[in-house]
Amino acid sequence: MLSGGDWWVHYYIHSGQVPMLLSRVFWVIFAICLHELAHGWVALWQGDDTPRRLNRMTMNPLVHMGGLSLLVFALIGIAWGVMPTDPSKYRNRRWGRVLVAVAGPAMNIVLAIISLTLLAFWVQYGQGLVGETLFENVANFLFVGGWLNIILAIFNMLPIPPLDGSQVLSGMSYKAYEFFQSPQSQMFGLFVLLAIFITGAARVLFSVAAELSQLYVDALRWVIP
Repeated sequence: MLSGGDWWVHYYIHSGQVPMLLSRVFWVIFAICLHELAHGWVALWQGDDTPRRLNRMTMNPLVHMGGLSLLVFALIGIAWGVMPTDPSKYRNRRWGRVLVAVAGPAMNIVLAIISLTLLAFWVQYGQGLVGETLFENVANFLFVGGWLNIILAIFNMLPIPPLDGSQVLSGMSYKAYEFFQSPQSQMFGLFVLLAIFITGAARVLFSVAAELSQLYVDALRWVIP
């Protein structure tokens, strides 16, 4: 994102935080790709061959994010991905939609747990094994992994079209499905998403994710022998 009118990439480089920049770039791309693949895996399990037929079952970020998303990410630090599926092919039309939608955020939670668990063990036992700079860079890399994946999980579960949360509600309620399918709700969702970032409301989510990440690491370190 832009910080005080400065390009976010330039900010990290100018402030000597190149390892943090690389960590953020890696985790955003890696997390989005696995998020979309999780949607695809569950869709295939539900009987929908669309992800495989369209050659979307790959880790290639150009496939999942596309050139526009990658360009916007380079410019302002915001990115997104897409996994095309066909709910009409799900074995269970109603709960299939819910399962496919939940799969993406669930993958982000799994990635966050793995990253933050490794961080807790790294902080507990890694200090002194390597130099201080390497120790801090690895710790920051793992923290960013947990933090960003928590952000993606929470953000995508918001009941705003076209986010996964709206698909979950659509699978649970036909009235919700009709509402979220309307062009008006799609336009409304776009304005809400823009407002979240323009007004700075996203910073609340970032802070909550950071607090949750730190709480998990601290709690795990407390029980690690």
